[in-house]
Amino acid sequence: MRSFNPQINLGVKQRFNPMMNKTYKHILAFSAIALMSISTFAQASNWPSPDKPIQITVPGPGGGGTGDTLARMLAEQLATRLKTSVIIENKPGANGNIGAAAAAKYAPDGYRFLFSWAGTLAVSPNLYATPGFDAQKDFTPIGLICDVPNILVVNNNQPVKTIQEFISYARENPGKLNFGSTGIGSSMHLAGELFMNETQTKMVHVPYNAPSVATTNLMANDIQLMFQLIPGIAGQVKADKVRAIAIMSPTRSPALPNVPTTTELGFPKLLSSTWFALLAPKGTPDEIVQRVNHELNQILKDPEFRKKLSDVGATPMGGTPEDLSKYLQAEIIKWGEVIKAAGIKNQ
Repeated sequence: MRSFNPQINLGVKQRFNPMMNKTYKHILAFSAIALMSISTFAQASNWPSPDKPIQITVPGPGGGGTGDTLARMLAEQLATRLKTSVIIENKPGANGNIGAAAAAKYAPDGYRFLFSWAGTLAVSPNLYATPGFDAQKDFTPIGLICDVPNILVVNNNQPVKTIQEFISYARENPGKLNFGSTGIGSSMHLAGELFMNETQTKMVHVPYNAPSVATTNLMANDIQLMFQLIPGIAGQVKADKVRAIAIMSPTRSPALPNVPTTTELGFPKLLSSTWFALLAPKGTPDEIVQRVNHELNQILKDPEFRKKLSDVGATPMGGTPEDLSKYLQAEIIKWGEVIKAAGIKNQ
């Protein structure tokens, strides 16, 4: 009879245990992934719960601004279609960076979203050294919502009525025309920088804290022009208080159908707008992302909703999450080049 040898037995144990541990680790890892997948599927299939509200962060102030107004219009429609409450959380500050940075840290559970725009998502990554978030890495794109173009408007005393006349006049008077904006890096500012780059003109940027003050000064000829957003100036154009030269868009705006676009006037690169999009924290289940994208596109097809967008000077967009991802990438590159050419320093 062979006697028991504890040393030999111990040797066998030491020789095979690492392999067994490795196998167990693989089993445990596989089990964890499987459980996570089951949990994610269950979470998505039960979403949304009628007892848990969906919260959309808007990185700007409440009270009727274009972004806040559009976000609330969308929230109302989503609440109806998803059969749950959708609330808006305003987190303004630092060109939208504060709100976007906060939204990037939210749990990706399908109950927190970010409603944001070009200035925060495409300009801030180029303008700020540390915006506090990465628009491409920290969020999962859901869809483009709408687009609000910039429009070149001049004081009525200016001796120009067409874009060609304006370009010629600006070239003849370098540094003598002042254009107002809502601040360094704003849509109105960068639209002006883009215009100067493409037309070889030189004008002076005058930043304001409030667009209403800039518009008042435009009508008083304290500044000679603006690259305003359509909702902020359409009323004054219709009342002949300022003169519209061109909309910086491929298509005309229903809010000002008689104003030509830069594209139709032969300047296809003179495109500038504030676009709006919906995103989710990175890691949000794909089933939820696709569901919200579907509902978003259905909302944008609704004639009544499209009419509301038209009334505030916005053009419906829509599309897939991949469309938004590609669009965001292109916009980051475009405005990065404009900022670099203008010598605007990171803040």
